[in-house]
Amino acid sequence: MKKILIFILSLVIIAISLIAVKYINYKSDQSKIKENNLEYETYLNKQILGTELTTFINKAVDNNKKYQVQKDEQGFYIQNDTNSIEIEIKITDNDTLYKMETFYNGGMTNFIDYYNSIYFECTKIEYNKAGKVNYLLFEQKSN
Repeated sequence: MKKILIFILSLVIIAISLIAVKYINYKSDQSKIKENNLEYETYLNKQILGTELTTFINKAVDNNKKYQVQKDEQGFYIQNDTNSIEIEIKITDNDTLYKMETFYNGGMTNFIDYYNSIYFECTKIEYNKAGKVNYLLFEQKSN
């Protein structure tokens, strides 16, 4: 009888420990997501220079490479619901919407040459099912 009680008590302790570990991992993941999102959300509705936008583009491409995000036949990253990041840039000079890969593949130095002192504003942020930022829209604000 004593052995059965000790066995049941051990199972209860193990179950509580597993639940606690899952909860701690969940909270840690949520904290990381929040911290990562805050890095992008601080720029919502704020103007930044083209040089800073190049940093965002490079960071997003590095993220997509790190997580091996698939590309379509045109070389654009395909959004997924876990870890992809897509940035689109609206250039008002010609009223065209470009994907970040267009500038990245064309050479970021060319982008910097043309847009280094031009202001852009982050006007839209979208999130995936996990709650992570996966889309940003930047619009050109000055010529």
